[in-house]
Amino acid sequence: MSSNLGTVVSIRGSVVDIQFDVDLPPIHSLLQANNGKIFIEVLAQIDAHRVRGIALTPTQGLARGAEVVDTGEPLLVPVGGGILSRMFDVFGNAIDREGPLSNVEWRSVHRAPPPLSRRSTKSEVFETGIKAIDVLVPLERGGKAGLFGGAGVGKTVLLTEMIHNMIGHQEGVSIFCGIGERCREGEELYRDMKDAGVLPNMVMIFGQMNEPPGSRFRVGHAALTMAEYFRDDEHRDVLLLMDNIFRFIQAGMEVSGLMGQMPSRLGYQPTMGTELSSLEERIANTDAGAITSIQAVYVPADDLTDPAAVHTFSHLSASIVLSRKRASEGLYPAIDLLQSSSKMATPGIVGERHYRLAQEIRRTLAQYEDLKDIIAMLGLEQLAPEDRNVVARARRLERFLTQPFFATEQFSGIQGKLVSLEDSLDGCERILRDEFKDYPERALYMIGAISEAEGKADLRHSS
Repeated sequence: MSSNLGTVVSIRGSVVDIQFDVDLPPIHSLLQANNGKIFIEVLAQIDAHRVRGIALTPTQGLARGAEVVDTGEPLLVPVGGGILSRMFDVFGNAIDREGPLSNVEWRSVHRAPPPLSRRSTKSEVFETGIKAIDVLVPLERGGKAGLFGGAGVGKTVLLTEMIHNMIGHQEGVSIFCGIGERCREGEELYRDMKDAGVLPNMVMIFGQMNEPPGSRFRVGHAALTMAEYFRDDEHRDVLLLMDNIFRFIQAGMEVSGLMGQMPSRLGYQPTMGTELSSLEERIANTDAGAITSIQAVYVPADDLTDPAAVHTFSHLSASIVLSRKRASEGLYPAIDLLQSSSKMATPGIVGERHYRLAQEIRRTLAQYEDLKDIIAMLGLEQLAPEDRNVVARARRLERFLTQPFFATEQFSGIQGKLVSLEDSLDGCERILRDEFKDYPERALYMIGAISEAEGKADLRHSS
């Protein structure tokens, strides 16, 4: 550690101005105060002798005139085999009470994205075992998928289910990064992953809601440094789950406000696009391996035109939009099948049959959406026979695309199901061919493969 010392000249909340008489620390340097209890990251050099930093820890006890030590390094996190099955805070301290770390090295959280020359250009589909996603919004290996939704529509549940499904049939590493989320969710997730026996291939890192904005702002970069180690050094595929990207933008907004920058539209920071890009561009598919990212994005007031949602959309290869209306109808996962989209859903990538089926499903659901007003005013009986068939198909498709989750077994009492892409496509195709028009709609609700509906219907006939 260098012995470059400074003095605190002003404190405004989390923003601290520090004077250095000899060497001015570079931007992103980590400074320590109060005997290493308070950490400050340099964000700006004000003049030849003063820097402005944001505290990554609470600033209680810090006073003007206090001595500050320049560590001579940026914020570092541990990487290596020793971090697997552990839980960390933004400083790389283990917070799971499982003893000290071994077999690790420390790396800076500030790293450049991989150059274009190293990026992979082939597109592969990443199966999740969730029917609605695999059929209509296929995810990309090494791509970025966003889960957009307001409060309480099931973003975290869907994320947890994907972790459960993917760790089972994937040789890679999963990294869960909690940005500004509730500590209850982190603790529940840790327990669930431990019970499921998937912790040995998983790393968790949290910057919680109650922590200062500086810490929430940096935890995403810390998680990416860990992910890049497994991709570049160990050549393993990484599944990076982030909950919640909106909280990263929100932390940046708080930091920007504290730093005295002029806010832009709706109070967001003027640097939002750059900050989000510096995080998102590091998530990439290279010749060494792939980081596949699934990110929950809270949508303020369910408004998809909010700048935070708009900026995030531009980075994603798939957008899964969750709908409060579908959640209220009990259609879980509550994915809005018409608003969700994926760049992978082209004949060249998913194949001609899958593409044709997905288009037909969308067309059927869109026609049903158009007919809903007529049904509400005049009733189903007033529709032409072919329109009635469309409605019957659409309603059966909607119910077939629901699925019981492993993550919700304890609440629903229904055993979770993992459904292969082939079974999902087969079920949708048979519904579109009207093979199930004589079956009650509820026979298709909350099942896995379509064969279960036949079993349910047989039971009903025999009773």
